[in-house]
Amino acid sequence: MTDLTDLTARFHSAPVDATATRDLGAHELTIAVLDGSARAVTERWQDAVARGFLGGEPDDKQHEAFFTHASPSRRKVGVYDVAGPQPDLPVATFASSITELTVPGGVLPATAISAVTVAPTHRRRGILRSVMAGELRAAAELGVPIAVLTVSESTIYGRFGFAPAAAAAQWEIAVRRARWIGPDAPGRLDFVTREDGQLIATQLHERIRQTSPGEIAMPGGHWARFFGTRPDAEKPGRLRAVQYRSPDGEVDGLALYTVTENHDDFTLSTIEVSLLLAATDEAYAGLWRFLLSMDLIGTVKASELAVDEPLWWMIADQRAATITIRDHQYVRILDVPGVLSARRYDVADSVAFDVTDPLGLAGGTFVLTVDADGSAAVDAVDAAPVGIPLVRLGVTELSALLLGGVSAIALARAGRLDTDDPERIARLFQTPGAPRLSFWY
Repeated sequence: MTDLTDLTARFHSAPVDATATRDLGAHELTIAVLDGSARAVTERWQDAVARGFLGGEPDDKQHEAFFTHASPSRRKVGVYDVAGPQPDLPVATFASSITELTVPGGVLPATAISAVTVAPTHRRRGILRSVMAGELRAAAELGVPIAVLTVSESTIYGRFGFAPAAAAAQWEIAVRRARWIGPDAPGRLDFVTREDGQLIATQLHERIRQTSPGEIAMPGGHWARFFGTRPDAEKPGRLRAVQYRSPDGEVDGLALYTVTENHDDFTLSTIEVSLLLAATDEAYAGLWRFLLSMDLIGTVKASELAVDEPLWWMIADQRAATITIRDHQYVRILDVPGVLSARRYDVADSVAFDVTDPLGLAGGTFVLTVDADGSAAVDAVDAAPVGIPLVRLGVTELSALLLGGVSAIALARAGRLDTDDPERIARLFQTPGAPRLSFWY
């Protein structure tokens, strides 16, 4: 088993990739891993990130909160134009940290990527490609088998081998039409402080994520941002946290939400659910019934839900729910044998994969052999053996299949993979439930 503490330390201190340094240097740009203890450097990096995501310049309070609450293990990279008028302000930013990704039947070390920006003054110079390829190479060389990210723009990352592997559903429910027909949960509901809610959420998420494909360990500092417990939080008092406690006294669920009043008709106010964690079916039913039964509420909105929510079968009028599906958790395999052998499968089979990789990190021919108990072994071979199915596909398509969020049949019909028996491949990767990721990072 990988020692995550050791891997985190080695990844954080890994040198900048030599190829990225050379390629950016050809454009008179420099790349560097930030010293997290350097306050001025970190603040300028934060300024560049805010600009990249169309935000205003961070003020002193925001600088202080960012520096104080930032995870010390987060690897921050900046690209600098020393010939520019602000040589200390990055023209591109990139952050990543070591986490765990849950796959069907197991967990994998992963690098979670965020804060990817390029200044509009420096577009079309290959900066993103150089940085992304360099950081992925650095992770792969340290033995990190997979990379994950959530995106603001869905068209950027496919060319680097990333695939949308866990979709997210956004729900908008007309409460008066919905009418609850789900079970009556036997536990009790109570409001808790945001501070207590943050502690409960931390513990609940750890319980839930281990068996929920698509989830990752929460990045450092994110819980404080969600619950508005950082000093730079905007209007944190609008957040409400409610817990579900089972008859045995175990806190098995928590919901975090805000209410927006409708000043023309208070009975048509709106709840926006920013987080709902349920470790049991009873907690799930109890929390959703609470949210759909609250006085003065006409609409309930929720995001980052699974595409196969049980809630669909807990309301009388399913047309009361408007559901939008979007790409959410992106996955990029860096080590094919390491990743495919880490998950479990529901059928025994042997399949060969001929994988192409635009960055040259995970390409090759591999044979996956699954035993009757669902465990797998993967061997790199020079050529696919005769007598077993061969799948020709890119690392993007293999990454899409990994969590079970898309069928090989759909990818074959879309021309995204080539095999004589897509149904057989689909059975191999199918999962009982849809993968999900319950937050952005």
